[in-house]
Formats: sequence, structure tokens, C-alpha cells
Amino acid sequence: MVSEAPPFWWTKTGWQAICLYPLSFVYGRISGAVMRHRRGHVLPLPVICIGNFTIGGAGKTPTAIAIARAAKAKGLKPGFLSRGYGGSLDVTTVVDPHHHRSTAVGDEPLLLAREALTVISRRRIAGAERLVAEGVDLVIMDDGFQSARLLVDYALIVVDSMRGIGNGWVVPSGPVRAPIGIQMRQLDAILKVGKGDAADQFVRQASRSGKPVLVANVVPKAGGDLAGRSVLAYAGIADPNKFYRTLEELGAVIVDRQDFPDHHHLGEDEVSDLLARAERQGLQLVTTAKDSVRLSGGHGRSGELQEKSRVVDVDMVFDDSRAPDLIIDHAIQACRRRRLGKKA
Repeated sequence: MVSEAPPFWWTKTGWQAICLYPLSFVYGRISGAVMRHRRGHVLPLPVICIGNFTIGGAGKTPTAIAIARAAKAKGLKPGFLSRGYGGSLDVTTVVDPHHHRSTAVGDEPLLLAREALTVISRRRIAGAERLVAEGVDLVIMDDGFQSARLLVDYALIVVDSMRGIGNGWVVPSGPVRAPIGIQMRQLDAILKVGKGDAADQFVRQASRSGKPVLVANVVPKAGGDLAGRSVLAYAGIADPNKFYRTLEELGAVIVDRQDFPDHHHLGEDEVSDLLARAERQGLQLVTTAKDSVRLSGGHGRSGELQEKSRVVDVDMVFDDSRAPDLIIDHAIQACRRRRLGKKA
């Protein structure tokens, strides 16, 4: 089980954040220094990093998938690099979506592996070198923006327009991973996801800094038949409310809901409880793709819950359909420039 982020991170600054400020000050100084002075390992091919300002999800995985699909459409062979967060394996591993379970490799790598070659590794350099050895043309890092391990050719930072960066404080007072000013100088573009206004300050700051601002929306692949249906929705993701909003947009009537921590693997009692509640109330079980893959191969009645749950999967759709291609092109050009510079 992965710990849930403290709720006070996502509310106005309170006494908890103030009491933890001395630790945040130290953490911010260290994380900021790491970002300012990083000299990452250089790969012989382009590296795109999909990151975010904060701990927790903002839409990185569907964004990474959208870019991988664009790369494949251009005739490239992309490969995903992930730390396998939430999984138990601590060795560099090529993820097999037909063999591995989320308890071993993590839930997000299983979703990524359905789209392209995916390697998990606690050591990013070793994972990146494995992708090179596997013959990929482009490395797409799912997270790792604040890391100093790899030289990145294009850093795209995803910001959820509803949550923004929470209270704006650095860990542990808030969810921010490093001082925003330092992060802003290191990124190449911001991707604003959704129609909220919580990300507007970063859009303005990025515009003043000459950084491109892209816009996208999370769009369900299907689910029109959920309109008017009474459902029990459950989700173990960073922001379950995002999933619930999607269901409401599809017209589903959420009668019951259950939140779990991000990357949470359901216990047998939790599985049985969800099945019993849905049957008792006559509700359709509905969940996310990430939650569904965590049920695959699970103990007890996990298979039954997976079979009875309707999965609402989503795509990241850019307002400018050319954006993924342009991101890839910029990364390729940056890689060529650094390689020519090295030869010179």
C-alpha cells in the first residue's frame, strides 16, 4: 500500500504547513540545488520527460501515451522509462503486460506497456541504457523531472487546472517537489489539463518567461451507455474527484463512491465490501484503468470485482493536434544539437 498524500496539501495554508516549514526550507534548498547543478547522463537518442511540479498525479501517464502514439505514427520506436512506483521489483525489467502483475512492476507501467516497450528501474541510467539496448529511437520518461540522473532534451510539465499545485508549499509542508522558480527555468513547456483556473498563475508565469503553454483535456474513450445509470464508483488514484467528474460528464449517477490511496492494492475485505455494496444497492461498479490492472491476478474475489467493474479509460487530447509531433520534433532537434556539439 502506498501512503495517501496529506489532505492539508490541497487546501489553504494551515498550521500543519507552517509547523513543517523548517523541513520544507531544507528540502527546497536541497532539491533546488540538485536541479540547478544537474549534469545528467547523456544518451545517444532523444529523451522527453513528462513531469509535474508536485507529488501526485496530474495526467502524466495519458500524456506520455499520447506522445508515444504520435511517435509511432511518425515511424519511430518509442520506449517508456518508469521507476515502477508501487511495484516490488528492484531490478531493471522489461515489462510484459501479459505476464507481470502490478504488485511487481506497478500499475502505470502495465498501462504504458500496452502502448510501447516499457522498462522499469529504480536506477534511471540503467533503465535508459536498457531501452537503448532494446533499440528504441526515443525515450519517454514518465516522471523524473526533478531528478539529476538523465539529460533531458524536452521537459513537458503537466498541471491539472483544477488542483494546480495545492497550497503551493514545498514538501513536507505541501506537494511541491522543488521551488517553483527553479522548476520553471528548467522546463520546456507547460501542459494545462482541463478547464479550471487553478493553473492560470503558472500559465502567466510561463508566458512571461517565454515558455510555450499547451492545453489538453482528458477525454473518455467510451462510456456513453453510462448516461442515466446508477453507479458505485471507486478509484485509487491521486485525484479521485477527477474520475468522478468524468463520470458525471458522461451522465452517470454516482450513488455511492469509495476513495483509496494512490496505487493502492485492494485487500480481500475491501473487494468483498465493494461487491456487497453494489449488489445491495443494485449499482453498476465503475473504476479507472489503473485500478482495473491492479485487480488482475489478485487474490480472492479480485477477479470477480474486475469482471463486474466497468472501466472508463481516458485519452489525453491536445487542443492543438500538432502538439505531440512538435514536442517530438523539438526533442530530436535538441538531441542533434547536443550530439553535434559533443563531436565538435
